[in-house]
Amino acid sequence: MADQQTPASTASANRPTPKDWILGIHAYVPGKSSGKDGRPLTKLSANENPLGTSKAALAARAAALDPSRYPDPDSTDLRAGLGALHGIAADRIVMGTGSDELLNLAAQAFAGVGDEVLYVRYGFSVYDIAARRCGATPVVAPDKDYGTDVDALLAAVTERTRVVFLANPNNPTGSYIGRDEVARLHAGLRPDILLVLDQAYAEYVAPEDDDGALELAATANNVLVTRTFSKIYGLAGERIGWATGDAALVDMLNRIRGPFNVSLTGQAAGLAAVADQGFVEASRLHNAAERARFVEALNALGNHGLRPLPSEANFVLIEFSGRLTAEAAYEGLMEHGYITRWLPGQGLPQCLRITIGTAGQMDEIAAALRTMAEAAK
Repeated sequence: MADQQTPASTASANRPTPKDWILGIHAYVPGKSSGKDGRPLTKLSANENPLGTSKAALAARAAALDPSRYPDPDSTDLRAGLGALHGIAADRIVMGTGSDELLNLAAQAFAGVGDEVLYVRYGFSVYDIAARRCGATPVVAPDKDYGTDVDALLAAVTERTRVVFLANPNNPTGSYIGRDEVARLHAGLRPDILLVLDQAYAEYVAPEDDDGALELAATANNVLVTRTFSKIYGLAGERIGWATGDAALVDMLNRIRGPFNVSLTGQAAGLAAVADQGFVEASRLHNAAERARFVEALNALGNHGLRPLPSEANFVLIEFSGRLTAEAAYEGLMEHGYITRWLPGQGLPQCLRITIGTAGQMDEIAAALRTMAEAAK
């Protein structure tokens, strides 16, 4: 009988042996939704939309009633709707099972063993997985106060660099760089390097502060922009993402994506959600107002060592440097009925990421943090 205690990393003739680069992957850890005792908590750990989902999207989803049939493999109507909204030819759009699938496909299509995939420290944790999954080497550039440092990214480029990932706004820090810095990063990269601009939170940015990513993807042949329906559109459970770029880039992703990767209900709900831009705008305005109020309340706790980092997303990352630690705040908020995101696994044990919820929820969390900070010893 085979030794059941043999480590997976040990080559053995009597069992399949995974590739070394797969063994280096640490599985993605999603935000929790319940406490240690199993009781459900108000979930502000996954950056979901507190306003829920557009009523039009819910109605369209409910009307998609024939699960015996495969969905349109090309998501034709949904791509057309996105193209009309953003002024993009539909054949320059590819759909994904969330933007996560597309991020992985981008690395898989353009990097492999011996290549490097570059991203900034405290970037989205999927970038490391995407790099290792295709056998490439992940390379992490230094941050600038938890945010993107374009000069550091450019300095980390080598002859082996094939893909650069940039989340803008960034998850989990909320940091953001403007149009000029995005353009400078792109201009500093070799034309054979793919720049992936991950815009999962782009719709939360004020229109006048747009970083120009979609424009860049329309004119450059080495820029891919990814977006998602999971955040502002309130369709996280449907797993719908999309990407746009040069036709040759889109073709490569289409070759290796799942053949029916967006469900019937996802396509129906997504198309209706795209048409309901009133819901999107209401969500953006709600987030901007409640984020500003929450940050103001946190700034008032600066003398207790709490510092909210600048955010353009639907969450705030808080640095704890006083007597109240991030871990203690995390545990304390659970006692108050809220689950947030403590991030020691991403090198941020001193920080909590808190999704912007309803006005009442943010008031309760701010009050709880104040009570804990004042009582900390």
